[in-house]
Amino acid sequence: MDSSDSFIAHLIELRTRLLHSMAALLVTFICLFPWAADLYALLARPLLAKLPKGGQMIATDVTTPFFVPLKVALMAAFLIALPYILYQVWRFVAPGLYAHEKRLVWPLIIASTLLFFCGMAFAYFAVFPVVFGFITASAPQGVAVMTDIDKYLSFVLNMFVAFGLTFQVPIAVVVLVRMGVVTTAKLKEIRPYVIVGAFVVGAIFTPPDVVSQFMLAMPLWLLYEAGIVVAGWMKKPV
Repeated sequence: MDSSDSFIAHLIELRTRLLHSMAALLVTFICLFPWAADLYALLARPLLAKLPKGGQMIATDVTTPFFVPLKVALMAAFLIALPYILYQVWRFVAPGLYAHEKRLVWPLIIASTLLFFCGMAFAYFAVFPVVFGFITASAPQGVAVMTDIDKYLSFVLNMFVAFGLTFQVPIAVVVLVRMGVVTTAKLKEIRPYVIVGAFVVGAIFTPPDVVSQFMLAMPLWLLYEAGIVVAGWMKKPV
């Protein structure tokens, strides 16, 4: 098979994997669509629980009450279909990997996915109640806190991504050590800079209260330490 035939074969394979992934996402979304409003209510629960009695959220655009729950259903469908989508990615890249790379990549994909979900769960169950409690308590007297549902979704998604990526730190540390880019000794040496950087990241991606900043910075630091421990257990490449 010449290079042009090989390139076309790769494009056909890529198209097949993309179609399978999109089909899985679409089917999951269709199944979740009837419960889109319920999914948004679940997502909004941490804020609604902190609003004063009788408090509620608002929609400032005409189409927002329809499209925002739709976005939440799509996000939930993506998360549910993610393992299958990652499997399709694996099926596409696996033929080009060496045996030792295959043994490493698949566990890393699984661990990365689980850690991202853990980051989202940590944000939802631990961080949101603190953040929303601080925000509602900080409102001046006579000011009713009524957040637009679209802006709330944007805020929540940003927080999910921030904490999801934060929980990827052990994966990044292990990969860097395995690739020989850095050693565990060097990682331990730069620990003070990492701690300072963790609190800087916490200050950037969380509301301006010390508790929520601390709740992002501490997991970031602890996960960095966990990555060093795991990388030390694993055999370094020759």
